[in-house]
Amino acid sequence: MANRDKDDLILLAHGDGGLLTHQLLQVYFLRYFNNELLAQMTDAAVFQVEAGQMAISTDSFVVNPIFFPGGDIGKLAVCGTVNDLAVSGAQPLYLTASFIIEEGFSLGSMEKIVASIAQTCREADVRIIAGDTKVVGRGQTDKVFITTTGVGYLLPGVNLGYQRLEPGDKVLVNGCLGNHGLSILLQRESLGLESQVVSDCAPLNGMIKKILSRFPGVKFMRDLTRGGLATNAKEIALSARVDFWLNETALPVEEGVRGITNLLGLDPLYLANEGKFLMVVAAAEADALLKYLQEELSAAESAIIGELRSGEGNVFMKTALGGTRRLDMMAGTPLPRIC
Repeated sequence: MANRDKDDLILLAHGDGGLLTHQLLQVYFLRYFNNELLAQMTDAAVFQVEAGQMAISTDSFVVNPIFFPGGDIGKLAVCGTVNDLAVSGAQPLYLTASFIIEEGFSLGSMEKIVASIAQTCREADVRIIAGDTKVVGRGQTDKVFITTTGVGYLLPGVNLGYQRLEPGDKVLVNGCLGNHGLSILLQRESLGLESQVVSDCAPLNGMIKKILSRFPGVKFMRDLTRGGLATNAKEIALSARVDFWLNETALPVEEGVRGITNLLGLDPLYLANEGKFLMVVAAAEADALLKYLQEELSAAESAIIGELRSGEGNVFMKTALGGTRRLDMMAGTPLPRIC
């Protein structure tokens, strides 16, 4: 990082379009995001497109705290948008990033966030080609909010949609559930618990592109963010008019997460994830896909967690004791500002 006083703060003048705005952009943003498209410094980025279908997604990030085990609001902003494109069958290419910054926010913290965004963009092989900064008065926001928009091309031959789902398809996840939501909760609240729970925040587009290029039997994907596995499965079931039947003993949950959620009366199936996705795949390819995830893509905790059956949009789970539990959408917001 640049050699500046760590106590320097964002001023309202950083948002007035004058000298301090210019310095903020040059020193803290353009130095990290520099590329030939952003360097045009015009009112809109101009870039070449090729024939084909494109995908676009936008999201805002207000996570509290802005730094947490396994990530920060900057990393989260890139991963959230990249992953939304990836599970839609697209290859993300470009992002825009808009920052609303509170007067008095530390320039040192701002630089850490920007550096994290730049690093995550490199990992995801995407570039930020346009953006904006606004500074508001103290108390008019909370430190910093970020909005990102991503664009990319649909991968050739990929067809992901509710209409493809049918009874007999298998349901997979690419790893352990609940880490992000619990890591935010433990960081935010003073619960007196010793924990090594780390957010799973990560860009997924590289993994997903490899899966889709190799397994045409993948019919649908969804990243398991707000509402967790249970809420997202319910939304998919309702849209596709099928029933999900999940197996509790197959669900991958870290022992630390399981123990703390049991203690706090929480359900990891409703906690947010930022590096996990659900796949629905034809039964004939499920075992091969699971082996590929575990052995080739270093997703050792991946699992086949259930199957689809004829129905009207329900989600059922066979419990470890042999009973059946019905899962519905999350009601209310037990943990706001997780992304």
